[in-house]
Amino acid sequence: MKKIYKFPEGFWWGSASSAEQSEGKGNTGKGKTIWDHWFEIEKNRFFDEVGPDVTSDFFNRYKEDIKLMKSLSHNSFRMSLSWARLFPNGDGEVNEKAVEFYNNVINTFIDNDVKPFVNLYHFDMPMAMQEKGGWESKEVVEAYANYADTCFELFGDRIEYWFTFNEPLGPVLGGYMQDFHYPNIIDFKRAAQVAFNTILAHAKAVEKFKKHNLKSKIGIILNLSPTYPRSSNKCDVEAARICDLFYNRSFLDPCVKGSFPKKLVDILKKYEQMPVYTQEDIETIKENTAQILGINYYEPRRAKAKENVVNPNSPFMPEWLFDPYILPGRKFNPYRGWEIYEKGILDLCNDVKENYGNIEGFISENGMGVADEARFIENGQINDKYRIEFIKGHLKYIHKAIEEGCNIKGYHLWTFIDCWSWMNAYKNRYGLVSLDLLTQKRTVKKSGEFYKLLSENNGFEE
Repeated sequence: MKKIYKFPEGFWWGSASSAEQSEGKGNTGKGKTIWDHWFEIEKNRFFDEVGPDVTSDFFNRYKEDIKLMKSLSHNSFRMSLSWARLFPNGDGEVNEKAVEFYNNVINTFIDNDVKPFVNLYHFDMPMAMQEKGGWESKEVVEAYANYADTCFELFGDRIEYWFTFNEPLGPVLGGYMQDFHYPNIIDFKRAAQVAFNTILAHAKAVEKFKKHNLKSKIGIILNLSPTYPRSSNKCDVEAARICDLFYNRSFLDPCVKGSFPKKLVDILKKYEQMPVYTQEDIETIKENTAQILGINYYEPRRAKAKENVVNPNSPFMPEWLFDPYILPGRKFNPYRGWEIYEKGILDLCNDVKENYGNIEGFISENGMGVADEARFIENGQINDKYRIEFIKGHLKYIHKAIEEGCNIKGYHLWTFIDCWSWMNAYKNRYGLVSLDLLTQKRTVKKSGEFYKLLSENNGFEE
C-alpha cells in the first residue's frame, strides 16, 4: 500500500545559497571579505586551491539561474546579501552599483514568481570590519546594524521574510574554537564574546526592522542538532544536556526567548569564560527576538560522560564537560563524516514546538554533499538517487511533525546549483543542478527532476 505525503497548501518548496558561495566577485567594486583574504594568504587550506572569486557566477547568470529555478517549480529561494558588496568598507556610503544589482536580482525573482527570502549575513565579514575586531568589536556590531537598516530601507518593500544571520554558531566554532574559519583563533573566551555580540547584532537589526513598519517578518536561521545521550545513565544524560546548552540553547534561547540559559551562564562563570556586556545589551536582546525561525538540520549530536581527566593546561572548550559519542552501526555520509538520522528533524521540530512557543518556522537547510558525482552520470545526467532518498527520508518526518502540530511552513534544500563550500570548495556537491567548473554549464540532476514534481504535487507518494 503506497502512502501519500501531502503538505499544507502554500508550503514553501525551494532551496538556499549565499552570496559568497555563488555570486563571484562581479564588477560593483565589492570589498574584500575574510574569505578573499584567507585565500590570498593560505590557498593551500582550500580544496584544490579553489577560492571564492567566481564560484557559480550568479552575479552574471542570475537571470538564467532564476528561470531555471522556476522551471524546476521553486516557489521560494533563500539568498543572502553581501555586506562587503553593499558597503565595501563595512560602513560609510552605500555602493550604488551594488544596490542596482540587488534590486535587479530581487525583481527578477518576483517576476518569475519565486519568493526571495533574504538573509543579511552568511559568514562573509568584510575584511575592513575584521581588521576592527570582527564580532569581538561593538563598533562592528553597530556597523552591521546600520547595514541591516539600509537593506530594510532599500529592499524592504519587496521582501516578505528577512533573516539576520545564517548559522551564527559557524563563525564562533570555526573562527575561535576549531580553526576552520578566519581568523583561526583558539580561545573560548573570545568565542563567547563573538557569540554574545552576534546575538546583540541580531537584536539590534530586529530593533531597526521594527522602526520601518514593514508588513514582512524577520528572524534568524540556526544550525540545530538534537542531542542524544549515549545511555539513560544519569552521567550520560547530564553530559548530553551540557552539550545541548553549548551548541543549541546558546543561540536558541536568546534569539527566540530573549534570555540566556542560567545553567550555561553558571558554567561560563565557573570557568571564567564570560563575555563582556552591559545591562543595556541584555535589555536589547530581551526586547528584540526572532519572529520566524529557520532550522538547518544535517546531523544529530551524541554525547557521553567524560572518560578521561581534562588536561588543565589545555584551552577551555565545551568538551571539557562531555565526550562526543559515535553510535555503532550508524548510517552516515562518508564524504562529510556526518551521521544521517532522519528522525532528528522531527525531534528538533517538537523541541521548538514545546519549548519555544511553536514559533513559525521552516527547514531552511537540509542536504547531502557527495564527492565525485561524475561517477553517477547516466546518459549525460547525474543519477543522484541517494539524494532523492535523503530528501524523502527527512520529508517523511517533517510531514509527521506537521501532523503533530509543529508550525513548519516549508523546506529549503541546500542547495540549488553545486556551490563553493568554504575550505572544501567544490570537494562535495550538494546541488539539484550540477556545475561544470570549467564551462559554468548547468545540468539538472535526477534530484532536480524529482524536486520539480515534489513541488508541483505538494508532496510525494511511496
